Amino acid sequence: MQKAKVYFTNLRTSATSNLLDKMERTAKRAGLTALPLKDSFVAIKIHFGEPGNLAYIRPNYAARMANMLRAAGAKPFLTDCNTLYSGQRSNAVDHLRSAMENGFNPISAQCQVMIADGLKGTDCREIPLDGEYCKAPKIGTAIADADIIVSMNHFKGHEQAGFGGALKNLGMGCASVAGKLELHSSSQPKVDTESCTGCNICVKNCAHDAIHLAANRKAEIDYAKCIGCGQCVALCQYDGVVMGDEETSERLNYKIAEYTQAVLKDKPHFHVSFVMNVSPECDCWGHNDAALVPDLGILASTDPVALDKACADLVTQAPILHTPNRLSDQHAHEDLHGSDKFHLVHPNTNWLAGLKHAEKIGLGTMEYELIAVK
Repeated sequence: MQKAKVYFTNLRTSATSNLLDKMERTAKRAGLTALPLKDSFVAIKIHFGEPGNLAYIRPNYAARMANMLRAAGAKPFLTDCNTLYSGQRSNAVDHLRSAMENGFNPISAQCQVMIADGLKGTDCREIPLDGEYCKAPKIGTAIADADIIVSMNHFKGHEQAGFGGALKNLGMGCASVAGKLELHSSSQPKVDTESCTGCNICVKNCAHDAIHLAANRKAEIDYAKCIGCGQCVALCQYDGVVMGDEETSERLNYKIAEYTQAVLKDKPHFHVSFVMNVSPECDCWGHNDAALVPDLGILASTDPVALDKACADLVTQAPILHTPNRLSDQHAHEDLHGSDKFHLVHPNTNWLAGLKHAEKIGLGTMEYELIAVK
């Protein structure tokens, strides 16, 4: 297979070229404006950040991206899907408020901001895929309906996938709440009887008549009827219905790859990754620990697999800045230059398995040529 082209710019600036300018030049060199942008709805998939976490991409970059797309005749919008877990982004009202708190709004971003899977995370399209692990991924409607996908990814560690880059931003980030349940769980949802209030909303909204209230006024699931769609998890506001047993890291990454395939199916797409403030864990937490490595640069490509591999290689080659507290004593006297920082921090993860599966199903290639942009 021919090597993919990944374009890279470092973070050195001058009086005539700031970081926004460098991102724009890198994106254009990588082929952004070669996309059929005129009159196209372009979903800019970005993570708005959980309030309290300050590692997310600055809104300034999103605004510059939106301006570039609009100048080419596109109709861009910033978007993300709701979370499966309870937090400040589990429904569209709180999610938009969190986005505004972190600086993402129609004024600062200079384009509309919308939550792709609707008010409660139930607004989605099933994309027929017949994948090895996911037959019909459930993708947020606004993303599924978009003509073109542009991902803007903060490259960082992740406690389940190993790291979060282009594939995770798309595969997990574009999944509706029910889709996230499918990604995270290897079994059907279950009832937490202590949290269940007997409100009956899951019973009323189960399309398969698989839930009823037992004599103790607690929800009860009939697993002979349950298909694991996750609607009950999405609708419950009390954590009374939660996802089942968690997936292994390998299977999670396989599913993320297949969800990414569904997001990008039959659509032009483009990807930018920011290897800055490489925190050890996801931006979904309400805090961010010190960066693992120095800020390295901005990368762009039309190949999300090559882009993730290039980012991972740069982090591997970089010196480590901070070792998370739980590992400090163990690795205090080791030379960690050239080590897999993400596996070091999250030893039960296997990010390479996801890239290999993505390559296998035709999403891209791990073979790349890194091209410097000044």
